[in-house]
Amino acid sequence: MSFASLGLSAPLLSAVAEQGYDQPSPIQQQAIPLVLSGQDLMAAAQTGTGKTAGFTLPLLERLMQGEPVKPNQVRALVLTPTRELAAQVAESVAIYGRHLPLKSAVVFGGVKINPQMMQLRRGADILVATPGRLLDLHKQNAVRFNQLEMLVLDEADRMLDMGFIHDIRRILALLPMKRQTLMFSATFSDPIRALAKTLLHQPQEISVTPANATANTVEQSIYVVDKKRKAEVLIHLIKTQQWHQVLVFTKTKHGANKLTQQLQAQQIPAAAIHGNKSQGARTRALAEFKAGELQVLVATDIAARGLDIDQLPQVVNFELPNVAEDYVHRIGRTGRAGAQGKAISLVCAEEADLLRGIERLTRQTFERQELMEFIPIDLLPEVKPSARRKSPSGARRRKPASGHRDGQRSGEVARGHRPVRS
Repeated sequence: MSFASLGLSAPLLSAVAEQGYDQPSPIQQQAIPLVLSGQDLMAAAQTGTGKTAGFTLPLLERLMQGEPVKPNQVRALVLTPTRELAAQVAESVAIYGRHLPLKSAVVFGGVKINPQMMQLRRGADILVATPGRLLDLHKQNAVRFNQLEMLVLDEADRMLDMGFIHDIRRILALLPMKRQTLMFSATFSDPIRALAKTLLHQPQEISVTPANATANTVEQSIYVVDKKRKAEVLIHLIKTQQWHQVLVFTKTKHGANKLTQQLQAQQIPAAAIHGNKSQGARTRALAEFKAGELQVLVATDIAARGLDIDQLPQVVNFELPNVAEDYVHRIGRTGRAGAQGKAISLVCAEEADLLRGIERLTRQTFERQELMEFIPIDLLPEVKPSARRKSPSGARRRKPASGHRDGQRSGEVARGHRPVRS
């Protein structure tokens, strides 16, 4: 199947060809004709499957028809949960719409609002926005929705996770009832379905991946390490494996800053991105990472949402996420568009319950491996023999001594000892 067979016009086909794409991905094959038909759509797609183009291309196609946009008006609104994702979607709109006489804009917090107000004076056929900044602009009469024809909620699951439901409802109250609405989410959870009932009218539903599946293009590894030695282990892996580009996830902003400093102390070019960083600093760090000037980008989950880095070879979970679904989102940063990638998790005994939660969610059991140079004191529970796989060079599996209790330190007696709990 070709893009031409999906009903896209010549200007869009030229833009797609200039990006080097000749065949649509599964989500694009299903979504583009449905959006072009004017139907509401509820789509589940794993990150890295091409879902952004899946709604951007038909959005542009439909907007080629109709009246020109008026000052301060918007014809299509795309809501995203984070600044980085908003910038990424806006970039896709600009790339695929380069041969069309359409206007686009992107607005998000963390930067001055006045330039955004000035940009909206001319109107926007497509406006990409985060909820909070959009409401701020509406309060100041900088944006109106009388001309709105289409609404897209991108990564709706993340918007709910981040507590945007009240902002979304306030925005919906401002929009015309008659519109086409598209909702994209990684999963069809119960809260997402409940939201869809209030948003969509007789929607078509498509899903291109099993719920909470991880891409088969990502090789996943678990290394058991002591909590205090995680930074040391990461530095060892970066140097011995000669990783030139690696995205590392931490739980907290403080943790991201601390790890970045430890990497820099070892002459490893690194930067952190998280909510406390200015938008300028985040944009600059991402640009330097994409350009290969930074070897390591350390990120929290929220800051990394929407990052689109071509051919990213490695992702490292320096700490496992509290929410198992975030593991799927994290490792989805690599192994995109059919490319191979690696996801490495550094897991300490305190994270045993988090690891079990991830294994239940993804319906797979990971072999617990150990690096010969960093044999841990605290151990994780054994896996069943049937789940074992061959360990890579330099890694080994270790059985606890007879009578050892999970979380027990070597040399401690079992009597009165309590396992470490996460």
